[in-house]
Amino acid sequence: MRGGIMIKPEGELKVSFGYQCNSNRDSSWEDSDEYETLPELRRNSSFSCLSGAALSANATLANTNICNGLIGAEILPSWDSPNSFRRVPSSPTLSRLDILSSSLQSSMSNLSCSPSTPDSDSYLLKSMSPPSRSEGFLNAMEVQVAGGAAGEDRVQAVCSEENGWLFCAIYDGFNGRDAADFLAGTLYETIVFYFKLLDWESSQESIKASSGLDLDGSLPCIEDDSNTINEERFLSQIYTDRDSSVDNVSKNASCAKPKISTDSFRHGVLDSLQRALSQSENDFLYMVEQEMEDRPDLVSVGSCVLVVLLHGKDLYTLNLGDSRAVLATYGNGDFMNGSERLEAIQLTDSHTVDDEGERMRVLCDHPDDPMTIVAGRVKGKLKVTRAFGVGYLKKKKLNDALMGILQVRNLMSPPYVSTQPSLNVHRISKSDCFVVVGSDGLFDFFTNDEAVKLVHSYILSNPSGDPAKFLLEQLVVRAANCAGFSMEELMNIPAGRRRKYHDDVTVIVIILGTNQRTTKASTCV
Repeated sequence: MRGGIMIKPEGELKVSFGYQCNSNRDSSWEDSDEYETLPELRRNSSFSCLSGAALSANATLANTNICNGLIGAEILPSWDSPNSFRRVPSSPTLSRLDILSSSLQSSMSNLSCSPSTPDSDSYLLKSMSPPSRSEGFLNAMEVQVAGGAAGEDRVQAVCSEENGWLFCAIYDGFNGRDAADFLAGTLYETIVFYFKLLDWESSQESIKASSGLDLDGSLPCIEDDSNTINEERFLSQIYTDRDSSVDNVSKNASCAKPKISTDSFRHGVLDSLQRALSQSENDFLYMVEQEMEDRPDLVSVGSCVLVVLLHGKDLYTLNLGDSRAVLATYGNGDFMNGSERLEAIQLTDSHTVDDEGERMRVLCDHPDDPMTIVAGRVKGKLKVTRAFGVGYLKKKKLNDALMGILQVRNLMSPPYVSTQPSLNVHRISKSDCFVVVGSDGLFDFFTNDEAVKLVHSYILSNPSGDPAKFLLEQLVVRAANCAGFSMEELMNIPAGRRRKYHDDVTVIVIILGTNQRTTKASTCV
């Protein structure tokens, strides 16, 4: 791979890196040092490329000392690659989650996180003896990783070129970046771990339900319409990144009973995502309790969470807060000839007090507290109703760590902020074009329809361009117009002061289908 080159066209944001997929290069395309060539994606991939960009508005410390400095000093440097996607081979550094998430182990290591209990998943794992996380798909073979920080936002992308899956996450931090940093350093591997647990639980259920397994040891299968997908093969693509030549076999293929429905398996994937998030929340709040004497500000630090997992034709989303994933689709129309109008479909829920359903849920959860929502904020503090962290709105002893006006008065019935995520799985069709994934800063200036139209028009006129970077440029233009500045004047305002005019903004555009295009990502800090 060639190193990324910083380009500075007049009036544009800095670009940190660019990719071009190798499998469908146009014959007229000329090699350029501006782009990095990727190996061909497998045909079973439902995405052709992605484009990511991030713009900071908040002034935030680059790294914190949470978790005895392990997050900032050792974990994040293994993940962060703001200037290029890079290959990650088997690496002991990335298995440091075994130290951080000690509630999934029998020992506490050198870092205290949430302790194990007999009812926890870690207790269950003692009897199953699965491969350690360092033996999971992340380290078994190479994957591509990219990401970085912009203000209090963090963005992450991990993809397997060989098996065609993609993991993207946006962590929109607030009151500091510690929670977003913690998520960036731990959540991905925690999700991988719970996928392993799902695999083990599924196999145990199958063994119990079929004491008469075939002599050849055939494993349970998942049935989906005309295809039957071997469950262990499916999971091993996620866990071990192995090449599978039998992703899809006919219904007539030899397969042991019982069979597991695809809907049940998808539910298991969503449940695993939720359990991983809950585990990370417990670990983070326990860490906060251990360190709040020296850093009481940690009790107010939080983050919105948006995770997108694309595997095969299934697009899974998990979200807390007000970040969004918006699908651009033609419905039943024809993408190629444009016979139908492109529609913007929001795949995620917005968890804010502005949403009537969320507002009523919060009020109903606290019927005896007349001050549940004050001045359009939960307890007068937070606009989002679901979030990671923000322990002072979830536990009284964490609120008590704050002094004076920072403390929430009359914390009658915590928790006031939920960690119950919205979960969704969308089956990708030929009419689906792309997905815009963004933090709320993007949607402060653009509606879903506007974002989709801008990306679509840009893709049509710039088939090898960077739609995420373009979307950020349009946001800066709009923010500058609203403030009465030129784009250059706005961008010359230092981070911190510029927060008055726009939020930290992170955008990922995932191009669906098999039309290979340039794959880019950029971080402008």
